[in-house]
Amino acid sequence: MSLAFILLLVANCFMTLAWYGHLKYLHDAPLWQAIALSWIIALFEYSLMIPATRLLDAQGWSLGQMKITQEVLTLLVFVPFMLFLFKQAFKLDYLWAGICLLGCVYFVFRSQN
Repeated sequence: MSLAFILLLVANCFMTLAWYGHLKYLHDAPLWQAIALSWIIALFEYSLMIPATRLLDAQGWSLGQMKITQEVLTLLVFVPFMLFLFKQAFKLDYLWAGICLLGCVYFVFRSQN
């Protein structure tokens, strides 16, 4: 696995925590505290995401390829986060959504033009 993918995977963990972690850990906190903590967490996400996208750009990836890859990784990180941290039930719709994303991957990577 390349360094860019490792950075993207870890960045997605931070992103998911920044976007949804406050619902579990700061549920009763004032909104400004949730926003402030989320921005601090997002700083770490950006610190990993920017180098990852620069590495992929240097390898010749298009913006579309980077974005679709990011969405696939987001789903791969989000579903376990939702199941284990938030104790949400698994639905087959998540599997179907993942299959649809694989279709996106196919179409975005099928031609390099």
